Amino acid sequence: MSNSGDEVPGGAVQSVDRALSILGHLARDGELGITELAARLGVHKSTAFRLVATLEAHDLVEQNAERGKYRLGVGVVRLAGATALRLDLVQESRPVCAKLAAAVEETVNLVVRSGHDAFYLDQVSGPSALQLHYWVGRRIPLHATSNGKVLLAYAADAVQEEVLSEPLPAFTERTVTDPVQLAAELETVRQRGIAIAIDELEVGLTAVAAPITGSHGSVIASISASGPSFRLPPERLPQVAEDVRAAADEISRRLGWHGIQHERAV
Repeated sequence: MSNSGDEVPGGAVQSVDRALSILGHLARDGELGITELAARLGVHKSTAFRLVATLEAHDLVEQNAERGKYRLGVGVVRLAGATALRLDLVQESRPVCAKLAAAVEETVNLVVRSGHDAFYLDQVSGPSALQLHYWVGRRIPLHATSNGKVLLAYAADAVQEEVLSEPLPAFTERTVTDPVQLAAELETVRQRGIAIAIDELEVGLTAVAAPITGSHGSVIASISASGPSFRLPPERLPQVAEDVRAAADEISRRLGWHGIQHERAV
């Protein structure tokens, strides 16, 4: 057995590989002791213990106090639950997004918050949509898009304070970079249940977004319709906003929410 892998270049990658192997062994065998894990990995017991201790610090493994062996921890369940939630969200939202895209004839996006960014989960294009943007997998700062403003408006106070205290980059001349102005817009979003961004991320791009509420009553995602500003002029926005809000409410119902008020995250 060798313990030198942690000391050579690439040792960090090797440690990650070993840590993931530990999770795999525990998933297959249920519970294993340090000696057993060291043997499986082909490392010294001290190396196995350090790896397990790191995983334990992140709740990915836990020790059975009576047997002294280790098993998968609640952190794994949380990660799996987050993945399942996103998969359920996409699955339940897809038909509603398709219906909305057909109604407004523009691109519809499904978005969640990831840190201080809006993360684009899914996209459906309407019959008139120009295929200039493929948003899925992209991260956009919260302050620069309609989806981001929705997600930020319903985020916890601590998240809002962090975002508003940071420099807000400008993407166009119309990007809101003043924290006082942005805070006022977020209050308007909460009052109206809708966010509109015109030429803020890109010149010539308009988007309208509304919050999606999960079964426990907190906003978990946002849905938007976006397209060229010439096809989404101010006089058309009230109807598009109504359609987007109705789609968001329908998705919320499909996810198990039957209330009225959107609650902020904690």
